[in-house]
Amino acid sequence: MQERRKVARHRTLKAGSISFHRAGGIDCRVKNLSAQGACLEVTSQMGIPDDFVLVIDHDQLRQPCHVVWRHHTRLGVEFKAA
Repeated sequence: MQERRKVARHRTLKAGSISFHRAGGIDCRVKNLSAQGACLEVTSQMGIPDDFVLVIDHDQLRQPCHVVWRHHTRLGVEFKAA
């Protein structure tokens, strides 16, 4: 498969949360991360919108995201300007 990312991502395994509409978050695992995006793993994609805020408490990160791809239990997101 051809690599289409502009910036290389670094493997990681961090706990995160998908937050939208000021409701409680959906737990996720951050599998890789860069300044421009991330790969997230979830139990189920049901109810996850295309735009949300990724929260990683360990890094004190709250980053607006847009989903660019979905595959089973994984999501590829790009970060949007805050």
